[in-house]
Amino acid sequence: MRSLSLYDNKALPPLSLMQKMLLCCGILSSVVYIAANVICVLLYKNYSPVSQTVSELSAIGAPTRKLWVSLMVPYSLLMVVFGWGVRQSARGYRRLEIVGIILIANAVIGFFWPPMHQREVLAAGGATLSDTLHIVFTIAAVFLIILAIAFGGASLSGWFRIYSAGTLVTLVVAGLLSSIGGSKIAANLPTPWIGIWERINIGVFMLWIIILAVALLRRKPTMPPGEIGNMLSDCE
Repeated sequence: MRSLSLYDNKALPPLSLMQKMLLCCGILSSVVYIAANVICVLLYKNYSPVSQTVSELSAIGAPTRKLWVSLMVPYSLLMVVFGWGVRQSARGYRRLEIVGIILIANAVIGFFWPPMHQREVLAAGGATLSDTLHIVFTIAAVFLIILAIAFGGASLSGWFRIYSAGTLVTLVVAGLLSSIGGSKIAANLPTPWIGIWERINIGVFMLWIIILAVALLRRKPTMPPGEIGNMLSDCE
């Protein structure tokens, strides 16, 4: 993978050990989320990752709800730390700083995510405000993810910009395919492949986070030693 260079061609300061540790949290966050998905799917009897959504793993009354919520706490914390790491390592590069802020905001939303009810309850007319807010939070999270990828792609090197554009296209296509079956969930109707489309969406975002973290970690500082010293002196 090529080293990172920003479009404005300004000098890049070297990363500190702390900044590198913060960025590594992005990789760990994706690992935690994927592990949570695999573990909860295995423990949820008769759950189908092909025809059921990820949200159903944490639905009210689901046997894996407590476990999913407990695993999402470290995931969200790692994403907050990673977002802060992106912001700190991009100090002076506005668009990349915005990416960090968006990632933090998206992670904070996760702490307050309202759960949905199980399909049977929804079909019986048992939907509550929590189900409505679940949809609202989902829309907000998707919007923030798209913003983060768009700003990230516009901030970094050419190959990453192309990769980010491809990620956005995949998100849109898979999102549209999964939304087709969204209305059928409340009616407890079959939703073949909805779990696949949703997991493709989640997977490409997890991969984007990992690639972003690696790209930032592998960047080569271009700031001359004298300028580095001046920068550090200014921070004192």
